[in-house]
Amino acid sequence: MRFLKIVLLISILVGCKTKEESKEEQPTKQPNILFLAVDDLRPEIGAYGSEIAVTPNLDKFAADGLLFNNAYCQEPICSPSRASLMTGARPETINVIENFTYFREANPDIITLAQHFKNNGYETVHTGKIYHKQAWSDKGKSWSREPAYDKMTIKKSKVPGGYALKENQEFSKKATAEVIAKYGKNAPRNGLGKGPAYEKADVEDTFYEDGYNAELAIATMKDMLEKSPNKPFFLGMGMKKPHLNWMAPAKYWDLYNPDDIKLATLTEAPENGATMGLHPSFELRARYGIPKKGPINDDMARTLKHAYLACVSYIDAQIGKMINALDEAGLRDNTIIIIWSDHGFHLGDMGIWCKATNYEIATRVPLMIWTPDMLKETRGTKSNALVELVDMYPTLCELAGIEKPAHLEGYSFAPLLEDPNQAWKKAAFSQFPTPALREWAANPLSQGMRETYFGPLIEEVEGKIQKQMGDKWDRDLFENNLMGYAMRTENYRFIVWKDYTKKDSEPLFYELYDHQTDPGETKNIADDNPELVNQLLEQFNKGWKGNLPQ
Repeated sequence: MRFLKIVLLISILVGCKTKEESKEEQPTKQPNILFLAVDDLRPEIGAYGSEIAVTPNLDKFAADGLLFNNAYCQEPICSPSRASLMTGARPETINVIENFTYFREANPDIITLAQHFKNNGYETVHTGKIYHKQAWSDKGKSWSREPAYDKMTIKKSKVPGGYALKENQEFSKKATAEVIAKYGKNAPRNGLGKGPAYEKADVEDTFYEDGYNAELAIATMKDMLEKSPNKPFFLGMGMKKPHLNWMAPAKYWDLYNPDDIKLATLTEAPENGATMGLHPSFELRARYGIPKKGPINDDMARTLKHAYLACVSYIDAQIGKMINALDEAGLRDNTIIIIWSDHGFHLGDMGIWCKATNYEIATRVPLMIWTPDMLKETRGTKSNALVELVDMYPTLCELAGIEKPAHLEGYSFAPLLEDPNQAWKKAAFSQFPTPALREWAANPLSQGMRETYFGPLIEEVEGKIQKQMGDKWDRDLFENNLMGYAMRTENYRFIVWKDYTKKDSEPLFYELYDHQTDPGETKNIADDNPELVNQLLEQFNKGWKGNLPQ
């Protein structure tokens, strides 16, 4: 905000000078935006209190910027989360609640964050994953140019499954072939024919896609400086890791001693929690070599967490390279940098793996920002304010001095840069449809899934839900229309399960977790606290608008 005020003041002063004097001076350039996205990264970072993660670059960034302790995604899966934050609207508003809906087909005329900056004179470009799959490019809309592929001296690796090791390439091809032979050509749509979940290989950073895309982002930044030195840019750099599969160069694995890696301690489902609230870890189990049902033993769990941590450190290094390149180009003093993850991740917590639940571990994300003009006393601080990923769109508009589109459903957290401890939102909102009866793309379970090795596991999960829900059980409702809506307040997580196609329908189930006494969300206390449930339900029914700062 102070940066914007300074820009406006300079503009006024310039306007007061004579025409001759004005001709000799360049107009003040709007701030560049460096938009750094990470996939599947929970707050497993030193700056967030991780006792083991080796993340020197992210920690250094946090030490000079503002870190949000309580930032939440709007839906803990790739496409809905990214479509929401990039359009500035919530999942149900844009009708994107699973990975197969392309947000442009559902909202052809909506103006995205990058598109809005492009329309306001910015050069906009991205490398890596900003949107999800079919929306990655959004050509002709969000981006004003292509990355500088022609400036790259490094060739992009094109190997089966992205694996460096020959044996893993063969495992990947074999797994896909076996699934097609047994279940038909449609099975790979469900991701059933996957290779190994992890890989440690003695290769350069650029062998894997994130290292390549970091170098491409740097080359693109330099290309923009060369071709359009006076034009501000919006540069998105999307890191795919630590999304499965967890592949990272050996040097990042070697940062960790396996004996020091602690496993999740809260490994049971919440007491009295919703049986439909946890999934059977389908996404991980689809990988070669992972048990298709039953527990993940400690040895394997430690290896998997080691792999996840190696990828976190690998991504940390790529972000460090990008920020260092920005510094070396002399652009830091006129660039706003924001770092975010699209959702959290279970690493054995509550007994499951991967994202896609309405609990704290899947919805809470790392979010950090740095601006050139931050107050000295604000740098390196942490804000406990409740913020949401959908808030990034209006925030960046405000910081850049760009008018906000009318459709936005987020709330600018720019004022927190000046006073991180001021009173803020009363609640943050997330959602996810019946995790137990959805594939990991959040689409309803297909018949194909039921006919595969996951069939018995699905029947087991259904049995538990039917036992808990009794006469409330309805297959069509639970598979297709049941949504879990999570409201996170300062002290509580409140989850309302109801038919999302009927806004006025009565909730089928409540979950309530007291973060003052139970931050791990181990016990649902809704039945024991009916008055508190009614109070929170009243707050929930006010929606996001009714929980904004007064």
